[in-house]
Amino acid sequence: MGFFCCISNCYMLTAVVVGAIIYILNYFRPGRCDSKARLDGRTAIVTGANTGIGKETVKDFVNRGATVILACRTISKGEDAKKDILADTGASPDKIHVRQLDLGSLKSVRKFTEEFLAEFPKLHILVNNAGVMMCPYSLTEDGFEQQFGVNHLGHFALTNLLLPRIKESGPKTRIVNLSSLGHKSFAYFKMNDLLWKENKYSDLYAYGQSKLCNVLFTKELHKRLADTDITVYAVHPGAVATDLMRHYPKLQAVLRIIYPYGLNLFVKMPKDGAQTSIYCSVQEGIENLSGEYFADCARERSHKWSYDVGKQQELWKVSEEMTNITYPF
Repeated sequence: MGFFCCISNCYMLTAVVVGAIIYILNYFRPGRCDSKARLDGRTAIVTGANTGIGKETVKDFVNRGATVILACRTISKGEDAKKDILADTGASPDKIHVRQLDLGSLKSVRKFTEEFLAEFPKLHILVNNAGVMMCPYSLTEDGFEQQFGVNHLGHFALTNLLLPRIKESGPKTRIVNLSSLGHKSFAYFKMNDLLWKENKYSDLYAYGQSKLCNVLFTKELHKRLADTDITVYAVHPGAVATDLMRHYPKLQAVLRIIYPYGLNLFVKMPKDGAQTSIYCSVQEGIENLSGEYFADCARERSHKWSYDVGKQQELWKVSEEMTNITYPF
């Protein structure tokens, strides 16, 4: 009897283990953008496009026929990325343009948009991908806390300056804002101290706050664009092994080492991390989900604070005051 009980217990244990493995695989399996939509004749801007998720997003857009502007802080790195993308895709060089953009400088944001508007008559897709993560306390050129300044204010300014051109470019134009699960995991929001002048600085919670701002910005922008054909989405790319972790070099190195040995269940490589950005840029039939938060190519509920209309409106007002850039419509 004991023998059969042992066998039964082994089967039960095996079933539990297999079930757990299946659950984990389903939970962590990255979503894929299966859309075959073409982007011929369409123009896109991707910020932070010289590496990681941004670079993979550009590759996908170019393969779909788009003309893409790589908005990069360092031109030489952008040109290196362009060479790699051309080699990988076989695209014509005139499909990829590298332009300088430092999101930590409002002067640079204005210069970039002025030059873009003079050179390109249309803009159909804007992917606000660039960002910094958990960096030591520092200030942008304009005196803003680095993560709030780059991750939110820089993209807030860029988007508002480009909105008239996006609106002029016809139907089915889209804006994609890269947020993060960090807006939930490290939820923090102090409207009276967005620049961390009163509270002790935390690189982790400053990151979480900046990512929550991305979602608040997305939701408020969606409401303001309700009478247009422009749709806007917030995206969590997943835990991705990219240069975004450069302020934690040891962790970044470990992630790159363990990825080939099965722990890619938990950590995505850039191509996988780009899928939700691509999905929200090209997928047909999601126009009615404008203003929503996506992860693994599916809508998810964002942090409860992101639905606070008062926070959405107040952040917008403060952002306009800080950047001296207002909503154009």
